[in-house]
Amino acid sequence: MRLTVEHQTIYTYGRPARYAIQALRLTPPDLAAQRVISWRIEVEPTAHLVPLTDGFGNRVHQLTLDRDHDRLAVTVRGIVETTDTAGVVGGDLPDTLSPEVFLRETPLTTADDALKAIADQVRPVLEAEGAVAAMHAVLRLTAGRVAYVKGATDARTTAAEALAHGRGVCQDHAHVFITLVRELGIPARYVSGYLSPNDDDHAENPGSEASHAWAEAWLDGLGWVGFDPSNGISPTGSYIRLAHGLDYLDAAPVRGIRIAGDEEHLAVRVHVTEQAQQ
Repeated sequence: MRLTVEHQTIYTYGRPARYAIQALRLTPPDLAAQRVISWRIEVEPTAHLVPLTDGFGNRVHQLTLDRDHDRLAVTVRGIVETTDTAGVVGGDLPDTLSPEVFLRETPLTTADDALKAIADQVRPVLEAEGAVAAMHAVLRLTAGRVAYVKGATDARTTAAEALAHGRGVCQDHAHVFITLVRELGIPARYVSGYLSPNDDDHAENPGSEASHAWAEAWLDGLGWVGFDPSNGISPTGSYIRLAHGLDYLDAAPVRGIRIAGDEEHLAVRVHVTEQAQQ
């Protein structure tokens, strides 16, 4: 499958900002499941971009804008050819960290009593049927306990809060899934990326949005395997991965700080379309 991506993030301010620095995790890696045909990042006004690799092996561009501006636009355009690997990433990423690093809890993925109780429901499945069956049980429980509702949460919402509210979006589904899997003693991590909404099998699902998030678990004999609780499946050829980390904060496509620039307004537009095969 060949997917075309256009992703624009625009910040506008009531009063000019004097300085901004952003980490852009907006460049997909080349893997067995995806091959980057073309990719470029455009910034307006012109800013200083420095490419680097973060501690998780993600490709990052550090954006620095050190003059007054009342608008900052970051636009990504690219083409990626994907292959359906049934969610299996294995050890294909340039990630030198031990999987055990992804057992570490974070403020967004700390298990409270309610999450621990759900993990205890899955533990017999893990012991009797193995890790793959247990991951699918967690997949179903996550979707069943947290309904997909836009605007119900924000970037600061924890897994425990999303579960308590019973509502959330793909970010919350990923955090709940990760928290439950780590509670079972299995490494899990957060993945940001894109999903083509043109997949006929899932186009009506509320979790099928162009900008997307899912999770991966480290399974013996398979390596990293993806699971998308919002759609109840493992990633297919309709998915493009950008970055991964312990939680959303490590893998956010755009994250940074500014000096001054009050009354901020953020607008994000993402289009992912499938190109016709030649």
